[in-house]
Amino acid sequence: MSIHLITGAGSGIGEAVARRLRERGDEVVLLARDAGRAKELTELHPGARTLVGDLGNPDRLAWAFAQQSLPDRIDSLLHIAGVVELGPVGGLSPKAWHFQLNTNLVAPAEITRLFLPQLRVAQGHVVFVNSGAGLSAHVEWSAYAASKHGLKALADSLREEEHGNGVRVTSVYPGRTASPMQAKVHRQEGKEYDASRFIDPESVATTIVMALDLPRDAEVNDLTVRPGR
Repeated sequence: MSIHLITGAGSGIGEAVARRLRERGDEVVLLARDAGRAKELTELHPGARTLVGDLGNPDRLAWAFAQQSLPDRIDSLLHIAGVVELGPVGGLSPKAWHFQLNTNLVAPAEITRLFLPQLRVAQGHVVFVNSGAGLSAHVEWSAYAASKHGLKALADSLREEEHGNGVRVTSVYPGRTASPMQAKVHRQEGKEYDASRFIDPESVATTIVMALDLPRDAEVNDLTVRPGR
């Protein structure tokens, strides 16, 4: 039985991945921003363990984890949580930049740092769910795209650094996926949201589980998933 630490398991891709792994008998540890959210996650994923830590405040993650019982082993660390706030460069406040950079980039870096000892022992796997915005930036996507470009750099550096320790690192770049985040993006864009036009989170979950299950003689470094419709 493998043990997976997952962020963003409350909806969308993260929910689908957590459910898939639980259903096959793996243990999942779900990160929640507070105790209330932890309760919601255990109701959504019966039998799952939770850790409490606010991705929006990465400076406090080490302290928060020190107050809790951590898993003895981590076979995979799945960074799936993310936030977005659109706006032109001329209109985005420092608060909007910090909100996205902290949650989408600094927090994944800090969580990875804190769990690297367990990942090295297990020769585990770190998966960063990035975005098409991590490969190219468009109008009003500057802060989000910057956070995701940075996440690509984090993953690439980590892969080089930890290869000798047997830790595998995968970046997944989904196109627009039907999720609460996508609904929020459409509201910000002033567009009507039609979930049927976008990738089903289950399809992205399939690619993530495939990367985790790949035999040890190979590793998926970068995986781009685009809408098939």
